[in-house]
Amino acid sequence: MRRDGRMANSLLAVVSRDWIGAPVALAVAAAGGGLLAVGAPWSVALAGLALAVGVLLEVGAVRHLVLVAREARAHPPPGRLVDVGGHRMHVLAEGRAGAGPTVVWMPGGHAPGEDLRELHTMLSAQARSVLVDRPGTGWSDVGPFPRTTAAEAAELPAALEAAGERAPFVFVGHSFGGLLVANVARRRPDLVAGLVLLDPTPLEVIAFAPPNGQLAALRRGVLLMAVRQLFGAHRGPGGRTGPGCAAASIFAELSPSGLAQVGWDTVVYDGDLGDLPLVLVVPRDLIGGEAVLAGARDAVEAERISRFYLRSRVRYLAASTASRLVYTPAGTGHDFPHEAPEFVVGVVGDLVRELPVISP
Repeated sequence: MRRDGRMANSLLAVVSRDWIGAPVALAVAAAGGGLLAVGAPWSVALAGLALAVGVLLEVGAVRHLVLVAREARAHPPPGRLVDVGGHRMHVLAEGRAGAGPTVVWMPGGHAPGEDLRELHTMLSAQARSVLVDRPGTGWSDVGPFPRTTAAEAAELPAALEAAGERAPFVFVGHSFGGLLVANVARRRPDLVAGLVLLDPTPLEVIAFAPPNGQLAALRRGVLLMAVRQLFGAHRGPGGRTGPGCAAASIFAELSPSGLAQVGWDTVVYDGDLGDLPLVLVVPRDLIGGEAVLAGARDAVEAERISRFYLRSRVRYLAASTASRLVYTPAGTGHDFPHEAPEFVVGVVGDLVRELPVISP
């Protein structure tokens, strides 16, 4: 398993390089040339096919590079690119640094900080607010493989320090981003004034939930998107291949076998956060998540599945003795940061105001 994982991450590291499509296409065309030299009827037919495929891939690879360059010119980084262990991470900080802590946002999935730009902009009117692109997302470099929550929990504080942002911080994380910031808080309590977890990913759901192919399908989807883009099959602007490869790498944790390898380094257990102020914000029900009930064999199992997910949802309350639970507005689901941004900014602002004033 671990050897297979190393091979997979080596392949992802190669595919994440936007220029790699061109030499791959040339290799396919060269193979066609080699077959043509054989001279047999079957080899001539295969050679023609390989040459045609190689030319098409080369055209697509060049198109990809042109689109990526065009997108980079059209959308330069709005923040700073800082060095973190030999690769660059993008940090956008806005708002006045006053007597309260700085708020750092981390979106769900393996999304760039830009995903929470609306919340960041709203909060920056009243406090210092920071968006950070994980490696492989937004304007950040891909960074080394494998991508792991443990590695990114070290990279995030390093990026903040390199950007000149001063602790203490209030980290706000949604879904998979909640798992990341909880890991930062466990490792670096000296930097953290408080934590707001927006329906964070509970790893019990990965380890013990009923069979669900959604996460595996998500990983396959982002990887397929990266390969398509590498050869010019874009579904929009010139996106890089790195984001899909980085996501495919880190999503390997989100399986029972992947979690078995990283669990001790990645799970935030009961009491791990001491008395850190922690606000857990979750929906009351499974609105938007009905797909998890689709495989239930009967009403009894559906009730059990629902109970499992709803109770797993609040497990982070046990991580700190100073935690509290806040429910999202009625009718909102897991995507409530986008459905009710004013509510989320209000919750975060309330915690910032409650925390002690920072001495200059």
